[in-house]
Amino acid sequence: MNMIDKRATLTAIGIAALVCVVVPNVLSSYWVYLAISAVVSAVIMQSYGVIVGRVGVMSLCQMSFAAIGAWVVLRLNLSDAPGGFLLWLLLGGLAAVPVGVAIGLPALRIRGVNLAVVTFGFAVSTDIVLNANQFPGTTELKTLVRPEPFDGDGGYFILTVIVFLLIAGGLALLNRTRLGMSWLELRHSERAAASHGISVARSKLAAFAISAFIAGVGGGLMAGQLGLVVSGNFAMMQSLALFAVAILIGPHNPEGAVMGGVFGAVMATVLEKLKLPQDLGGMLFGVFAIFALRSGVSQTDFTRARKRERQARKLLERTGAGTGQEETGDEAPVTEIPAAVPPPADRSGTAALAVRGLNVRYGEVVALDTVDLTVPEGAVVGLIGPNGAGKSTFIAAVTGFIPGYEGAIELDGRTIDGLSPSARARRGLRRTFQTTVIAPELTQYEYLAIGAGRRPAKKEADELLEFFGCPPGDVPVSIVDVGTRRLLDVAAAVAARPKVALLDEPAAGQSAAESLRLGRTLAQVPERFGVSVLLVEHDMELVRAACSQVTVLDFGHVIASGPTEEVLEDPAVMAAYLGTAEVPLP
Repeated sequence: MNMIDKRATLTAIGIAALVCVVVPNVLSSYWVYLAISAVVSAVIMQSYGVIVGRVGVMSLCQMSFAAIGAWVVLRLNLSDAPGGFLLWLLLGGLAAVPVGVAIGLPALRIRGVNLAVVTFGFAVSTDIVLNANQFPGTTELKTLVRPEPFDGDGGYFILTVIVFLLIAGGLALLNRTRLGMSWLELRHSERAAASHGISVARSKLAAFAISAFIAGVGGGLMAGQLGLVVSGNFAMMQSLALFAVAILIGPHNPEGAVMGGVFGAVMATVLEKLKLPQDLGGMLFGVFAIFALRSGVSQTDFTRARKRERQARKLLERTGAGTGQEETGDEAPVTEIPAAVPPPADRSGTAALAVRGLNVRYGEVVALDTVDLTVPEGAVVGLIGPNGAGKSTFIAAVTGFIPGYEGAIELDGRTIDGLSPSARARRGLRRTFQTTVIAPELTQYEYLAIGAGRRPAKKEADELLEFFGCPPGDVPVSIVDVGTRRLLDVAAAVAARPKVALLDEPAAGQSAAESLRLGRTLAQVPERFGVSVLLVEHDMELVRAACSQVTVLDFGHVIASGPTEEVLEDPAVMAAYLGTAEVPLP
């Protein structure tokens, strides 16, 4: 299912149009003013939706960005700058962007509570500056004049709704792009994002920049609503309160931003006007908090996920497909899977990946000691060994996640030493992890798009999913089983058409029959997709089915390397798996 639901979009536009007719013409001026406050707050909540909801960064200074936007708008108004309010509103948002990028720089090194402290420190500093220096126009008592035809409260309410819809529509379109989907992956695993060729630094800074722009526009709208603003309108505690609302409600969804705007801006006044106790607002907040703690997601995320899953299950019932291999069984057909490993294609001995003298040390501990390994073009090569042998360390070093190694690594004849993980991925070196962390909000089609670095044609995506035994592409990740998620991870790595795919125990948790089936599937990958494979596994039957060559590690040393059957029958290899192999002396 696309992230933009056409029916939901048309419904939202219809509701917005109805609200724009009803609110200015039916409600009193006081309630119209409150409605403006709610929509302005909803616009600012959308900035939380980007940085908190999509990227998962604990930012506590969004109201500081709003203050920058308001300051710029009021300064341009005081100077009678050309262009008018709408242009000033845009410039106010743009003025907040470089500040957002500057605040985002620490996010490249720190995260979690430490980053929250940094952003809250900026909010405190902004509070101090604003208290010491009045906003432009305050001394001169020059208020901001709204543009026609939005000069009245009713017209200005319509303007704020239009701005909200434009931002929501822009973010919805952005969410369908690689950048937008990469934010979801960043929230769940920065390492996985980097392994897909996504620059974590650029994605995070882009999120801070866009969220700062939206908050700046929201601050400009607040200045237009009030005419003049004071520091109290952007107090640091407001940033903290809105952050809490964002966590509980989920403003990265438009309905969540509206709910957050209403709750954050006018709930107390609404309760007072309705002669209800103010404690009711606190009780509602507590209910949302309990729900978020129980479900682990915001209210709107939970509601949307249930709707997607209901639709996906109906699709599975219509197509007769399952959500995992346990429903297809060992006898499920796999397209053109050979009964045995095909001979490697003749590539004139070209090495897709060549690793020479790889050493990894953690202090006095030697994790890898002078390891040599070559993956020929068009081949599936195995890397095996007992637990703790250094297999995952090898993959991490080769893909750039352990930068302090010694040795030389060449991909397609070109050195990749010194490159970041994302740069190596873009060069054609992809990997999977022992534990998959895939954003459950994504459909399988969308995850393939992230892995491929492009949006594959539907026919291509369907072929990949069918080849690896995954359900239909519109099925969300949230309802497929763990084993299928691992297969989806492999499919995403292959979808990028890299030179080499490094697969770290892709059959973990699968039955013996499913594992053998996967081995036979992987054996066809080089010929069918042009991707060489380095397979890390414990399952010897899978290795026999998939690999033409095998290298064996034990305590960081290579103890055997060569054709699969010869290596697996080597006494030293058999002893290593029984835990009695002698470790070669350095």
